[in-house]
Amino acid sequence: MELRHLRYFVAVAETGSLTEAAERRLHTSQPSLSRQLKDLELEVGAQLFVRGPRGIALTSAGRAFLDHARLALAQANEAVASARRAAKPAKARFSVGFLTGQEVEWLRHVSSLLRDELRNVDFRVTSDFSTAIGAAVQRGHIDLGFSRIEPQPDVTYKVIAYEPIVVVMPREHPLAAGREVDSRAIDPQSFIGYADPPHVLRGIVERYFRDRNLAMAPTHFLDGYATGISLVASTRGVTLLPAYVEALLPASLVSRPLAGNGPVIEIAAGYRADNPSPTLAVFLRNIDRLVAEREMIAAGQ
Repeated sequence: MELRHLRYFVAVAETGSLTEAAERRLHTSQPSLSRQLKDLELEVGAQLFVRGPRGIALTSAGRAFLDHARLALAQANEAVASARRAAKPAKARFSVGFLTGQEVEWLRHVSSLLRDELRNVDFRVTSDFSTAIGAAVQRGHIDLGFSRIEPQPDVTYKVIAYEPIVVVMPREHPLAAGREVDSRAIDPQSFIGYADPPHVLRGIVERYFRDRNLAMAPTHFLDGYATGISLVASTRGVTLLPAYVEALLPASLVSRPLAGNGPVIEIAAGYRADNPSPTLAVFLRNIDRLVAEREMIAAGQ
């Protein structure tokens, strides 16, 4: 029994027509297809098809044979694919992780900088909490991480941007009427605080309020920008988030800068110095150009 016999059998079983299977699926003549099916039935020792008023139908033996025929073809195809994969060396992998939301801003810059290198590697992108990105770099699960500075053994960080922290609130909120927000005007009861994961942001904001002798009394706590946006929308409260979320706000929410010297938060590129990736080496050689080009775009130059 040959694989072509199984292919012919499955094609006729699925189309229910010798003519359609021959012309559209198998690109052979109907007489030749009929002969091949006869040979198959002789080898199997059972009638697999019957002719009916609506075309070709499977016998009970044919129905039993069909599942096994499909499985045999699938296994044959996988055997070929496996051999081809083994004969062709796998591409080198280069993985980049982003603090969730930062890929909107930085992925295009990374892709542009590494355009030539990425043609020859398996380029993978993930997003997660900042702490998880730092840990993934440390363990070697990713080659490069865009996150807050998360102290990890053997991970080197280079600060690539400082983001202002802005007030996020409903569009109709009284504080949205001005161009900027005085932190003393924020209602402590309506302020949305921070859970444990965004501990860098939490530390900066808490220090900012403490320096101004302000005490917030949150009853809701965010663990990431998406949760923060949802809580502002649902509770009609306010919170402070890095400015990169401005591009992600729904129409019902707005952002305003803080009056005076508002807080800023770092975004850094983290990597292991002992990582031998040639793609990472190209990135590190050009990281200053990446920062400069991003700043020019941000400034509208």
